[in-house]
Amino acid sequence: MGYTITEESFASLNSYWTDSRHNLNWGSIFVFPGWLQVSWQVFGSGAELYLGVVRQREKIIGIAPLLVKEETASIIGSADVCDYLDFIVAPGMGRDFFSVLLDDLRQKGINHLDLRRLRPDSTVLTDLVAIAKERRYDIRYQLVDVSLELELPSTWDEYLAKLTGKQRREVRRKLRRLWEAGNVDYHIVEDSAAVHDAMDTFLKLFSESREDKATFMTAQMESFFRSLADTMAEAGLLRLGILELDTLPTAIVMCFDYNDCVYLYNSGYNPRYSALSVGLLCKVLCIKDSIQRGRKRFDFLKGGEPYKYHLGGREIPLYSCHIIIK
Repeated sequence: MGYTITEESFASLNSYWTDSRHNLNWGSIFVFPGWLQVSWQVFGSGAELYLGVVRQREKIIGIAPLLVKEETASIIGSADVCDYLDFIVAPGMGRDFFSVLLDDLRQKGINHLDLRRLRPDSTVLTDLVAIAKERRYDIRYQLVDVSLELELPSTWDEYLAKLTGKQRREVRRKLRRLWEAGNVDYHIVEDSAAVHDAMDTFLKLFSESREDKATFMTAQMESFFRSLADTMAEAGLLRLGILELDTLPTAIVMCFDYNDCVYLYNSGYNPRYSALSVGLLCKVLCIKDSIQRGRKRFDFLKGGEPYKYHLGGREIPLYSCHIIIK
């Protein structure tokens, strides 16, 4: 069939992302080339980079963004900062892509694929596992987490109507109490020039909101978050939603906007205002903003926190998969 595989650069991947001639399925924000590059730069120490691009003659049919340690390959992206991952594959070309990739990995002495946090619709679970079974490779996969997402209706009133009666009343009551507490402003920062100061606010509120978040935000993590925000803002994909009360920032959400979906990546709030539920309401107002801008899906991402269910999220299982290449 004339297949070839080459190892390429992040610059190449960026060009493929922006070139509409390539009919590739960039399934989520977590495989955006800029995201992959920041993840590699911050967390890739001690590993080798493998950016495998498979072509059928001149046509790209898939990309494997991998890091390799010893004889094990994983998709680029720390489990601490990437909610789910996958390969980048053209529709209908999964079997051909993975056949070429597996042959190349085996030839290079890579005998273990360690693939974490996969959605049921990932190409790993829809195509790669079937090929690995046909080749009689050893395969282990298991449920490791859940993600929650929400199909967005066309209006805010329709969204409220989808909630349970109790949760609808709670949202309205909490919003009313917030508006009664002072002058409320929810606004978006997305311009690259304003991102640095907004990230100062985000990092402050993130660390203040919970002790475990403060512990999580090491110097390495701060470097990742700042680099990621700059990269995503430059690509026009970042949205920082800030909730102010009497001009004081009380809560913030860090979101990404891609392909009619808003990804709620992380958040923080000032605990002195917890009685006003500012952390929750910042997310509610983010949902409202997403609806008003005509987005179709709101992704709460991994973790089964109760508020995600209360706000209408439905569960998506996430799996890990290990394949031994013989």
